[in-house]
Amino acid sequence: MADPTVTNWFGDLVSHPKVVVEAHTMQDIVNILKDTDHYPPPVRTVGSNHSTAPCGVADGGTLIQMKMNRILRAENNTLTVEAGAIHIDMAEELEKQKMQFYVNTEIGSLSAGSAACAGTKDSSMSGEYGQVGSYITGVKMVLPSGDLLEVTEDGQPELMQKIRSSYGLFGVVYEVTYRVRPLLPMHVHHKTFHIQEFLDALPELKARNYAIMYYIFPFEDLITVEFRRYNPDAKGSPNRFAWKLRNYLWATAGPRFAHDTEQNISDHGIRDAMLNSFSAIWRFKLENIVVSEYTIPPDQIIRYPVTSDDSRYTFSLFAFHEDIFPQVLPKFCQLSRDYYKSSGYRTNLLDVGYFVAKDQQSLLSYSFDSNVFTIDPVSTANPGWKEFLGVYNQFCSDNGGLPLLNQTFGVTPAIANKAFGSRLHAMELARREYDPSNRVLNEYFKGILSTAA
Repeated sequence: MADPTVTNWFGDLVSHPKVVVEAHTMQDIVNILKDTDHYPPPVRTVGSNHSTAPCGVADGGTLIQMKMNRILRAENNTLTVEAGAIHIDMAEELEKQKMQFYVNTEIGSLSAGSAACAGTKDSSMSGEYGQVGSYITGVKMVLPSGDLLEVTEDGQPELMQKIRSSYGLFGVVYEVTYRVRPLLPMHVHHKTFHIQEFLDALPELKARNYAIMYYIFPFEDLITVEFRRYNPDAKGSPNRFAWKLRNYLWATAGPRFAHDTEQNISDHGIRDAMLNSFSAIWRFKLENIVVSEYTIPPDQIIRYPVTSDDSRYTFSLFAFHEDIFPQVLPKFCQLSRDYYKSSGYRTNLLDVGYFVAKDQQSLLSYSFDSNVFTIDPVSTANPGWKEFLGVYNQFCSDNGGLPLLNQTFGVTPAIANKAFGSRLHAMELARREYDPSNRVLNEYFKGILSTAA
């Protein structure tokens, strides 16, 4: 009998494990990891499986589908959940108690287990981190041997730092504790700049202490910037429509429009004109409707369908130190235009990016050494997408970019080693300590860590 076929949420990463098994209890995980006869390596665990890199691929091995999703308790500014609980469900429960996450990241399907040991991306609120895992203070996990381990930020901060970037290579997380905060009103507005105008204004914009996220339009030389800040003095009732519109256009209408345009219009000129028209509509909606003195932070989170459809999209990411970003962004826009001229390919959705604060909570944090800005191409994976990412990856690496190992497709050992160097070596040493038999090490991470060895 052929091995089962499992894909990530988007559908472009395929895994052929020997065994697919569900985990409903901690004991299920212990039994799987101890039983090497029935559950061969590599043993990988997935939640919603939204990664755009092959973190959860378990060819020839065992894939654990995490079904433990209970919200256990919320008390003393903490939230404790099982590892399969997803971000949007947790946020809705917190809101009932007038609480919220520090990072209300867009992908509501993010599971607690993934957040605990993998990177995420979001623009940092003033004085805060931009990665979800940076506010995870404790985990309980099953080691590859089947033994149990509990780690807390207070008790073992250095180990917690490694676990936040361990990508399941130390074992399987089954319980997670977050630091959370009281719910606050939030201001949002958008403004469009020409690229150079934005870069010239960047020092002033940063000084205003807004969270900065942006939509890049390289073919029109424009960038639309989203500004957010907490607004505790907001009066009246919250605007619940602004983020609903943003989320609908971003996660449903936009990808479906791009998908259908790609499918039905073969003429490049007409297709590009339609994509540019959608971009213009998007800028208008952001500037004129997604603006309010009083929104609710959890409203930013999007509930994606369990099974993707023709509104699905994918993306990649590299981060750049804030001092070199003003030189890199114009080069990226020129790269996009030059690549289109030479190959006929362009991404069919908006490129985006985030300002992310310096963050050493995770050992492989892409903002470990400084504040960073990211450049994230987004696409429905229109024909030529993967080839473009190969060029994009090399460009980013050549210009000092740092990838996110679970959300950057096509990271090579050379790119990873250049980006993380001695930190990658430290992670490999720790991984060997917790998994000396390589029980949970798949081919993707074997390659990434090979130079670190």
